[in-house]
Amino acid sequence: MRFLKWLGFMLAATFLVLTFVNASWMADAPKGRAGLIAWGGGVHQEFTADNSGSNECAPAEIAPPVHRYIADTLPSIRMARQLGAAMIAVDVQPTSDGQIVAFPDTTLDCRTDGSGKVRDHTLAELQQLDPGYRLTADKGKSFPFRGKQVEPIPTLEQVIAAAKPKPLVYVFHSDDPRDADALAAALKELGRDPVAEGDAFYAEKESGPVARIRELYPQGWAFSAQGGAACASAYKTLGWFGATPSVCTDRTLIMPLSGQWAYAGWPNKLLARMKDAGSHVVMGTTSGGFGGLDLPEQLGSIPRDFNGYIRVDDIWTVAPALFPDTDPRSNAERELADKALARKRASQ
Repeated sequence: MRFLKWLGFMLAATFLVLTFVNASWMADAPKGRAGLIAWGGGVHQEFTADNSGSNECAPAEIAPPVHRYIADTLPSIRMARQLGAAMIAVDVQPTSDGQIVAFPDTTLDCRTDGSGKVRDHTLAELQQLDPGYRLTADKGKSFPFRGKQVEPIPTLEQVIAAAKPKPLVYVFHSDDPRDADALAAALKELGRDPVAEGDAFYAEKESGPVARIRELYPQGWAFSAQGGAACASAYKTLGWFGATPSVCTDRTLIMPLSGQWAYAGWPNKLLARMKDAGSHVVMGTTSGGFGGLDLPEQLGSIPRDFNGYIRVDDIWTVAPALFPDTDPRSNAERELADKALARKRASQ
């Protein structure tokens, strides 16, 4: 009985010590504010629940449109910048003649009037296509974006100019490290230093393009869903003992929107530890992997002191909730967006 009392006392004392050591208020409040990453090629159309916009689509079924923008086009990138995005994520693809374009899928069949892989076509061939040709909200009865895109599938140079002065997140959709080499060569030719500009590189896996980018830009920011989840999982345990896991050093922690209480020192102390480790923190959702915010009210789950990045999948509705005084949308566009949000909430 005495042993059990002693054990209980020691466990309670350990708990109190760890709680005190990891108290957020023990660290200084982080400087700066959170930055929104406009994911998915800037402002874009949302896909229905049964078609997430993946490469396998028949047809490309979108939700009823509430604006005129489609992913990875110059108008969508410009509008994401106007909405207040701190960074804009664009999907980069190599062409058969050594160029880099922005396009959401590895194949053309889902969205355009073309077919086959993006990388099997020249730049000239790609820019003859209609990037919104097959998008439909009523299973093929109508195609609201067909023939409406004045500007073609953009080149890397055009994307950089449209986003300026905002940094970019270059999103890879293949596991081929040569895609990283092609992108790096294109950036060099354009005279853009991604480290100096604050750009980032992203892929689903740690291997392939992300690993190669780290070799090409040792001081740059490259991260993956796989690596971000590994860092979060390791920190969730070791963080309570005051340790920063090695898988987080010079890496990225992807913080889930829910269950933040389980991460030691959240937010101030965790952010301080990640800063000391040379790491970034990106907030996202966990449904279906690394997802982003698509409802304005989700911002309320993020502490005011958080100064990392927030992945936003619906920048059209989320950004104005954070920056209402600079909302560039018209009254009609706001009304349509509010109706779409009501439908989305009702379906969840």
